[in-house]
Amino acid sequence: MSNVTAANRYAVALFELAKEKNTLHEVNEEIQIVKQAFEENADLLKVLNHPTIPQERKQQLIRDSFSPLSEFVIQTLLLLLKKQRINEVIRIAERFRQLTEEEEKTAHAVVYTVKPLTDKEKEMISETFARKIGKNTLTIENRIDESLIGGMKLHVGDTIFDGSVKGQLDRIERELVTGHDRR
Repeated sequence: MSNVTAANRYAVALFELAKEKNTLHEVNEEIQIVKQAFEENADLLKVLNHPTIPQERKQQLIRDSFSPLSEFVIQTLLLLLKKQRINEVIRIAERFRQLTEEEEKTAHAVVYTVKPLTDKEKEMISETFARKIGKNTLTIENRIDESLIGGMKLHVGDTIFDGSVKGQLDRIERELVTGHDRR
């Protein structure tokens, strides 16, 4: 079984259990915290995959590292460790988020701006663009990109809305170079 297939199966199983227990939102938040921990600490996977470290110590590391999280998520991590699928935790978290978003008719959007967005701006962007893509809401992740000059660029899945000054200048340049006015 490929790694992607395995990750998908674990994500779907976790999703179904969380849905059954009415903890979908909470489990999604926690599994995203786990994903972030693994992304930010490459040594964590090295330790959990190290052949000379006893399984019991690896299990204790998971319990200690993720103790604030629910037993539900910790047990999932322990199962992944036991089945030697701990490397797939990031893929599982990403797929779990997708499944949750589909279920809740939400989507994750990355908004690139020159300066941080206020909560009110995030809310306004969420309302405006959610309707455009047929969702109820968007969860906004704001990333700073000083190369934009001004405006913003929004990524939702495979869709990009480019309202940045840099994007507008690039479009004007293309029109001038090709001699076509797209108006």
